[in-house]
Amino acid sequence: MAGTRKIIAGLAVLVASLWLRTDALGQAAGAETCYLDGWRNPLRCYRLPIESEPEAPQLAVMVAPAVNNSGEEPLYLLAGGPGQAASDLAPLLNAFEPVNRERDIVMVDRRGAGRSGAFRCGIEDQRSLDLDAFARKLADCYLDRAEFAESLSSRQTVEDLEMVRSRLGHERIALWGGSWGTRTALLYQQWHPQSVSELVLDAVAPIDTKVFLTARAAEDALQALQRDCANDPACARLGNWRAQLDALLESWDQGGRPVLSDPLTGQPLTEPMARWEFANAIRTVLYDPRAAAQLPFAITEAHSGNLQPLVGLSGLFVKSTESMSMGLTFSVACAEELNRISADEIAADSDGTFLGTAFLDLFQHGCRGWPVKEKPYAAPEPRAQPVLLISGEADPITPPRYADEALGYLADKQHLVVASGGHINSPRGCIPELIARFLAQPAEELDSTCTREISRPPFMVASYGPDIGGTAGNPVKEPGTGGRHDSGEEAGE
Repeated sequence: MAGTRKIIAGLAVLVASLWLRTDALGQAAGAETCYLDGWRNPLRCYRLPIESEPEAPQLAVMVAPAVNNSGEEPLYLLAGGPGQAASDLAPLLNAFEPVNRERDIVMVDRRGAGRSGAFRCGIEDQRSLDLDAFARKLADCYLDRAEFAESLSSRQTVEDLEMVRSRLGHERIALWGGSWGTRTALLYQQWHPQSVSELVLDAVAPIDTKVFLTARAAEDALQALQRDCANDPACARLGNWRAQLDALLESWDQGGRPVLSDPLTGQPLTEPMARWEFANAIRTVLYDPRAAAQLPFAITEAHSGNLQPLVGLSGLFVKSTESMSMGLTFSVACAEELNRISADEIAADSDGTFLGTAFLDLFQHGCRGWPVKEKPYAAPEPRAQPVLLISGEADPITPPRYADEALGYLADKQHLVVASGGHINSPRGCIPELIARFLAQPAEELDSTCTREISRPPFMVASYGPDIGGTAGNPVKEPGTGGRHDSGEEAGE
């Protein structure tokens, strides 16, 4: 009888503790059912106050519950930018369905983004704005909320994530980061290693790498597009479109700036497009292989005087630009990235590239009116968590070499390189299944031969689309085989 009473008492304590945890979460977060664009299933959504800062925005937390309640660590999705909201990653949940079978997937909008008090400056949806006007509007935005601007940082984001992990009762969590989200994930791993089980990093921005030096990476991505186009009979018939692009850029330098139409309304813009805008538009198109496959044709048309295909391509990225919270973007970029880039490094990176300094010009002008203090990182220390790295061979901002050259302190890593892949490859081909396998058995080496079936979409070669006989659907070269390595050598060697 005594033993029975002890068992009953123990069960009562367990039930009470579970009830208290659930009740505390309910009171603190007000869990509700909600939906996000791009994902068909209901989510559990919370609003978590920052207890130490009652005036701070509440954190918006969205959870896609696991299909099977197997007790696996949840997977947290970390958005890029900096300035993108995790809630904007909802369409990625379709690719993560294999993971979601066994794991909750958690999205936390960081302070200053999305549903956590988006720090917008009214310039996110501008179609055309010269750099001086951009800098003036940004400076006014800073002066309106200078204290909040100073408070935003990667350290704050990581500490907020740690708070969410604790409040939701997760002992350890797996992290997926995309682009700048990989930087956040790597910093979380540095500062709270006991809280992390595995990491999946897509489009890797290492802690020590100056990823805003992007001109050389963009040039390499454009040259990969040239190579693939030359190997496709239909695209090759377009001729030397790269020379035509260089001629267009030269005409911009000489004052031949056209007035383009708004890609969404078709109405002429009030100001001509500046060269830095045009060069950045080309760089942005290279992010997505589907858009990049249309670029050679769009350039040949622009060279002939028809700018509409290029205008249409730029319209593909309007929504992603509008979703960025520029106040957050500049608070992080000015304090953690621009402050550590020298003029000599800019000159070396931009020399001989189509982009030149166009990307950095925007941030250099903006940071002059956004005087946040520098927030440097300490040198990363060795970490042993299993890490899956994913890179696109033709990524115009985070090329595969970043993952290979700057992560020697990670003792247990695998690297998948997608041939001709752009920026963010987690949804492509068999990558979702490989991510699920890695998270299920992180100690096992992945067989990534299936990635050889991932290729560029067919090239657009006429007004009505691709040539039926084109060969762009065939891979140009095999990607890395995804072998485990721990000293920076190429995967599979």
